[in-house]
This record gives sequence, structure tokens and C-alpha cells, in this order.
Amino acid sequence: MQKLTQVIVAVVLTLSTSIFAQEKQKQNLSYTDTIVLGVVEGITEYLPVSSTGHLLITNAFLGLNSNAPVLDKNGLNMMKSGNEIYTVKSLADSYAIVIQIGAIASVSIIYWRTLCIMLLGLLGRNPQGLKLLINLCVAFLPAAVVGFLLHKVIENFLFGIFPVIIALAIGALVMIVVQKIYNKSNVKSKTQMYNLSIKQSLLIGILQCVALIPGTSRSMMTILGGYIAGMDAKSSAMFSFLLGLITLSAASLYKIYTDGSAMVEVLSPAPMFVGGIVAFISSAIAVKWLVGFLTKHGLIPFAIYRLFIAIVLGVMIYLNLI
Repeated sequence: MQKLTQVIVAVVLTLSTSIFAQEKQKQNLSYTDTIVLGVVEGITEYLPVSSTGHLLITNAFLGLNSNAPVLDKNGLNMMKSGNEIYTVKSLADSYAIVIQIGAIASVSIIYWRTLCIMLLGLLGRNPQGLKLLINLCVAFLPAAVVGFLLHKVIENFLFGIFPVIIALAIGALVMIVVQKIYNKSNVKSKTQMYNLSIKQSLLIGILQCVALIPGTSRSMMTILGGYIAGMDAKSSAMFSFLLGLITLSAASLYKIYTDGSAMVEVLSPAPMFVGGIVAFISSAIAVKWLVGFLTKHGLIPFAIYRLFIAIVLGVMIYLNLI
């Protein structure tokens, strides 16, 4: 335990020394910010470790969690809808959602054959593809409704370090319990994503709603839903990836609709484009790696990692580093 504590403190001090030497107050996102955010988004979006939680942590490290107002080209405070001042924190939070487009594109290319099967199903030429498309739409609906109704509450009260720590720790414990139950189960591999029932798809969708809490992980909840539905690790991960295409696309488009003009006003296209490309590359690597790792090792290594990150954050708060 003493060695673990020493390692954690060393990590915290190393990060704080290198990062907090930067300016704490920023007025914009630099190339460095968008590249770092792109790497974090790409690696964590489809892993069961919470991309939102990691991006919140990254924002804190980069000094992007400040309430300093974002200025327009005339040097005036930029306003959001409802006469709210657009801050650096709200800009970074919005960019973190929009940058998901890079992760979406990577999965679209990796699983283009499956997308073609669903398209043929929509055209009435592939019954399996149509069934999968229906299952994904059913699984998407709960989060779409809950997210639309509660997104303001979530952004105002749950986008912080403390909620992330709690969600990381609780999620880790849930993963350990479900993985142990799953390992003892005899129903593995009997259900494929093409023949999920509407009820099973809805269950996965309801579980995805829990992931609206930052730090929980959409990937974690949907993979656990796949386990509960009787799918093996590979099928659960693939269904999670495909469901992410719909869910993340909707979230990104909504954020572009609400905050796109403000981001275009203060961010040149080049940094946003670079961040998206970085997210695309790192996400593709993570997706290809995850399926094999999950099949061989399960969710418990990710649970241990989540607990480690929660402890690191707790130590950082205790030392007043964040």
C-alpha cells in the first residue's frame, strides 16, 4: 500500500509540475489544447473508462476549466443563448463533444461493411441488417430523450471533478461484479447483435442513459448491457461501437447547432480540424485494440484503472492541485 501511495503521489507531482507551470487563465484553445484533447477523446471514447471524465480532467490540466469570458473578434464578451456569458470552460466542454466526430468517422470506416448491411436492410434487401438497424434505434431512444430533457442539469451540476471521481469508482465496482457473474454464466455467445430482441435493445438503451453522468462511460454501460443480454465480449463491444455512431453523432450535431457559431467565431478551422484528425487516428487504434483485449481479459483491468484514476484525482484534490 505504501508503494502504491508513493507511485500515485509521484504521478500527481509530475503532472502538476509540467502542467501547472502553464497559464491558468486562457482565452482560447491553442493547437496544443486541441491535439491533446483529440488524443484523449480518441483513446477513451470507446474504452470503458469514460471519455467525458478524462476530458474534464484534461481540461483541468490544460487550464481550460476557468470561467474567464471568451471574447469575440471585437473584444466583447461572447454570449450564449439565454444571455449567458460564454466562458473558456463552456467552450472546452462544447469542443469536447464536437471532437467526437473524429471518433465517429473512425468507427464508420472500420465497420463500413456492417453499415452497408444496415443500409441494404433499410432498402428491404437484407432482413438481418434491418433488424440490427431497428435494434440500434431502439437502444438510442432512451438516451436521446433523457439527454435532451436533462442536458442543462447535467452540464450545470455534474460536469466537475467530484462527480467524475464518484462515477469512476462506482462504475469500477459494477464492472467487477458483472464481469465475475458473466464469467460464471453459461449463456455467453448465444445471443448475437443481429437477433437481439426489442426488450434487450431497450435494456441496453436504458443503461446507456446512466452514462449521461460524466465519469460513468457510455461504452462501459452498453458493453455491460450486451453482457446482460447474453452476447459475448466481441459482440457486446461491436454493438457498443455501432450504437455510439448514432448517439455521438446526435450529441455532436446538437452541440454544433447550439454552440457552433460561437466556436467558429473564436476558433479558426485549423485547430478544430487538427484535433478531429488526431481523434480519428487514436480512436481507430483504440477500437481495433479493444476487441481483442476485452475478449481475452474482460473488464476487470479497466475497473482497476478506473479506481487508480479516482485515487489520483482524490490525492490531487487533497493536495489542492485541482
